[in-house]
Amino acid sequence: MTAEPVTAVTAAGPGIRKAAAAVLALALSATLAACSGDGGGDGKGHGGGPELSVSGAYLPRPPMTDMAAGFLTVRNTGGGADELTSVTTPLASEVTLHSTKGTRMKEVSSLGVPANGRLELSSGGDHLMLTKLTHRPKVGEKVTFTLHFATSDPIEIKVPVEPTTYRPKD
Repeated sequence: MTAEPVTAVTAAGPGIRKAAAAVLALALSATLAACSGDGGGDGKGHGGGPELSVSGAYLPRPPMTDMAAGFLTVRNTGGGADELTSVTTPLASEVTLHSTKGTRMKEVSSLGVPANGRLELSSGGDHLMLTKLTHRPKVGEKVTFTLHFATSDPIEIKVPVEPTTYRPKD
């Protein structure tokens, strides 16, 4: 860099200096905006990443004292997919994820939450299996679940215990 261009701007009148300063400020603003990635995201995947919420969660009152099933829907309004990798609850020593295809149930390490889609855990379909219960929950009780994902922050929910024969309305 040489001193000549600086001298030329300095030698110019105040109007040119203001214009040069405005151009420099505009260029700097454009550079900073380009560096922000998704245009103002918070670094947690918003914009192009997953944006998750949970609804419709319930736990039918288990007929047995040591095992229960859990159901819920994870909605993803974001442009990136995620995976439910585990669920924890003070109610059970162990919570496993199960995938159901036809009449076959299989334990899996994760369940996909597609971009702009949902993961539905329902009776007769994919679901949570809670084992080694600390107690048999009563109808009306609320059980805390913490859902853990591959990329998104954990989500904590309160899950109502419903009658054993409960089926949600569509």
